[in-house]
Parts: sequence; C-alpha cells; structure tokens
Amino acid sequence: MYPEPASRETERPKRLPTLYIVPTPIGNLEDITLRALRVLREVDLIAAEDTRVTRKLLARYEITTQVTSFHEHNRRAKLPELLEKLHNSDIALVSDAGTPTINDPGQDLVTAASEAGFDVVALPGASAVTTALAASGIEVEGFLYVGFLPREKSKRVELLSSLSSEQRALVTFETPHRLTVAFKDILETLGDRRIAVCREMTKLHEEVYRGTVSGALDHFARPRGEFTLVIEGASNAPALEKDQDVDELLAAAKRRRMTARDAIAEVGALTGVSRRELYSRWLELGG
Repeated sequence: MYPEPASRETERPKRLPTLYIVPTPIGNLEDITLRALRVLREVDLIAAEDTRVTRKLLARYEITTQVTSFHEHNRRAKLPELLEKLHNSDIALVSDAGTPTINDPGQDLVTAASEAGFDVVALPGASAVTTALAASGIEVEGFLYVGFLPREKSKRVELLSSLSSEQRALVTFETPHRLTVAFKDILETLGDRRIAVCREMTKLHEEVYRGTVSGALDHFARPRGEFTLVIEGASNAPALEKDQDVDELLAAAKRRRMTARDAIAEVGALTGVSRRELYSRWLELGG
C-alpha cells in the first residue's frame, strides 16, 4: 500500500501571527511600496500613532483594514490588548510618517511582541534620515543619528559639546519653534560648520538649504514646517594647539581651504582673539 498523502499542515508548518513594521510616506503619499500596501490590506489590524493621519493614507489607496491608536499617551494600557490580539491576528504597526520605532512608542510593541515569541517583520521604506543624507551634499563616510535635540538649553549644549570631536556627520530632527535656538547652540558648540537643512521633505514646499550654520540662522528667520538637519562632522585635520601663533593658525585654515567665516570661528575658539582682529589678519594673509 502507498502511504497516505501528507496533509497541508504537515507539508507547511503553521505560520505564527506576525507584527509587521510598515514604513509610510514622510510627505508625498506616492512614496509607499507595493509590499507595504499589500500588508496593510491583508493584516487584521493596523496600530497607528495617529489614526487621523493613517486613515488619510488608507483612503488614498482604498484600504479598509481596521485601525486602532497606539501612541505615547495610551501605550501602557494598549500594549496588553495588542499582544492578546496577536495570538490570532496579524498586526501592522505604522507611525505618522517614515519608519516606525524611530522616535515613537512603537519600539515598546516590537520589544514586547518579540519577547512573547511572535514573528516581527520590518519592511523597508521611507526614512527622513536617509533622505536628508542623500540630499545634503555633505560627504558621509558614516553618520550618527541624534534624534531630536533636548528641549532644555543646558542639556542641548551638553549633548552638542560631547559631539564636537565626532568626525561622522550628525543627523537630527528639529521643530520650527526651537530651530533658531538650536542653530545658535550648534554655532556656539560646534562652530560654523557646513550644514544641510531639509524642510518639508517630499511635500509641496520642500526646501533644502546647503551652507553654513550662521547662514542657516539668517535664512530661516521665520521657520515653518518640519526640519531634518545634517551637520558636517569634525575636521579630520590634526587638532590645532592653542599656543600656536594666530597667523599660523589662520594660514593652516587657509591651506585646508576653509572659508573666512569658518576659519575665524575656529581660531577664535582656540585663542580668544576677537573676530574683528582675526578678520583683519585673514585679509593681511590674502584672504
């Protein structure tokens, strides 16, 4: 006798319920993958940081999947409910924009689901960080993602000061009402470095400013929108000693092809000599 055909369950092990991490557009609703749309249609529930924002995306693509909120203020109460739902259903986790778990409460759900033994699958997709880096025009061998700078000035200055010798590019988010003070603190702690300021990326009023920190401070006198900053890393050139002659420091900066503004900011920080005096000496050197 021939053996009985193997059942479907024997041939293919039953798949565990899955938590999908689904990136959504950072602005333009066309910036979503076909796979992300399929997953959003097929899951049983979508856990969204802001259901109003997510429903606009779903309406655009005629997706009718049930949506529930999962955000900073309800995550403690909602987490057990979502884990219970995962026992029998697939769930998609989305944020307001971009990839979930980056600066949002989604990380709690990912950690809890993974520890509970559920499958967690991350889909590739839109990211403000990598989009800004690509558009920045700043040389990037590597980068350090800082997130949002601290709200308090003392903590913000402390963080930036700790990164003053970091040679990788720095990427940070900033809100419009804190952008001006952030520029001033960056200028104070890191100097007048090259910076790319990406505003409202992929949206109708998208803008990318490429220049210096002081220039950005002047350019965004009345900031509006969402901002991603890409700040040039510390120079790879050998550190300059404070006891070197001022003219020698300026000449070294000139050989490194620094602008007058950047050279004066750097040498002024090392020597304490006034900007006016340094500018006069820069001109004498043929600047």
